[in-house]
Amino acid sequence: MSKRTRRQFLEDSMFATAATVAAGSANELMAEEEAQSASPNERLRVAVVGVRGRGGSHIGAFAGRKDTEVVYLCDPDREIGARRAQEVGKRQGGRAPQYVEDMRTAFDDTSVDIVSIATPNHWHALSAIWAMQSGKDVYVEKPVSHNVSEGRRMVQVARKHGKICQTGTQCRSNPGMIAAMDFVQSGKIGKVSVARGLCYKPRGSIGPRGATATTPAYDPPTSVNYDLWLGPAPQAPLTRSRFHYDWHWQWPYGNGDLGNQGIHQMDLARWGLGVDHLSHSVMSYGGRFGYVDAGDTANTQVIVHDYGEQALVFEVRGLKTSGYKNARIGVIFEGSEGYLVMNSYDRGAAFDLDGAKIEEFSGGGNHFNNFLAAVRSRKHDDLNADIEEGHLSSALCHLGNISYRLGETVGFDKALPRLEQLSSSENVAATLERTLGHLGDNGIDLKKTQLQLGSHLPFDPTSETFKDNERADQMLTRVYRKPFVVPSEVV
Repeated sequence: MSKRTRRQFLEDSMFATAATVAAGSANELMAEEEAQSASPNERLRVAVVGVRGRGGSHIGAFAGRKDTEVVYLCDPDREIGARRAQEVGKRQGGRAPQYVEDMRTAFDDTSVDIVSIATPNHWHALSAIWAMQSGKDVYVEKPVSHNVSEGRRMVQVARKHGKICQTGTQCRSNPGMIAAMDFVQSGKIGKVSVARGLCYKPRGSIGPRGATATTPAYDPPTSVNYDLWLGPAPQAPLTRSRFHYDWHWQWPYGNGDLGNQGIHQMDLARWGLGVDHLSHSVMSYGGRFGYVDAGDTANTQVIVHDYGEQALVFEVRGLKTSGYKNARIGVIFEGSEGYLVMNSYDRGAAFDLDGAKIEEFSGGGNHFNNFLAAVRSRKHDDLNADIEEGHLSSALCHLGNISYRLGETVGFDKALPRLEQLSSSENVAATLERTLGHLGDNGIDLKKTQLQLGSHLPFDPTSETFKDNERADQMLTRVYRKPFVVPSEVV
């Protein structure tokens, strides 16, 4: 099997798997069919924007129902877009969606009811804003934004136009997770001092950086409209060898694993703390350790958000690692009378201070069903992950990255004293110690390696701006490439 054929086979398999998962179990499907109207007059017409990867789940969620029909597929990659359109046509009894490169074609069609967005991060906000301004309801993947300002604009547009906008943090619709959050907030592990998100997900090098003195720029795939793919991002040569997916690790397009996998756990940590605003300050440290490649973002990072008597601590590990309290991708709540660990999207347990299990949680849900119910009720309060929830949790990730990027490189021996100046909490020292041990286990010579020690940035959660820090405030937004401009204000 050729390399090209093998990649196509894998993509097709992922699409089929996503469609199957979206449909749910046989019992769930039967229950859904009973609740769905087969009347063409009640069928919601859907445009899916971004059809690779997670986009396959979006397609599967809408193409297999009686009460929705995918009528547009939008993607700057002509090859994958056209192929997906044929596949969806078979799923929809011969009703193939129209494939278009430019999402604006679908937005201009007044017969489209819903836009479901699974683009790269730098497109999330603008595509959702354009769609809502065109009268569509929106389901948008996480993180909902590429920077803090974008998320608040999305909330404003949704409210101004009365649109339903769901964030793709599907844990919010899982009964097991809902029960766990209720358990924490009801005080059953005592007073919670720390909510800790974990994204321990090993990632390898993405290859040498192109457009350098030693390595020429890479060519985008011939099937891709690169101008449309870039959209709001600057016009720039391609510096990574794998075009798709590896954009996650480059600042103009992605937000690192903090905004890739980690946004799920950041959202859960904030949810469990019960806070509906951004933090009072943020501080981050880390680095891209173990290799030099085309990536910009940290592969090892700790973020600390100050919520007064509570802290939200987040850890990213992209090198080989063991878990912490039986979790790798999860969230841990540390209380005065016990702790709770959710080590998957819908499963976990609570323990007393001696480590004895006191409660278990499990159960998955259907986030797309919740979205469609809110679309029909026209009540954004019916959403399990309204766009404002998505904005706040995404912004916590962005604030951590701003601190990291505005920091300075220091020796590891100087990191702890600097961190202790900011907080006397034992948690700060213990987290750094575990992080250093992790790096040492991966062969990182701490005496010859420097740490990016982020700036401690006081923040005003009411205005969603930094306190007396113009340089940091500039990073709350970006310079947009016309005509792909996210409005700086929505009146």
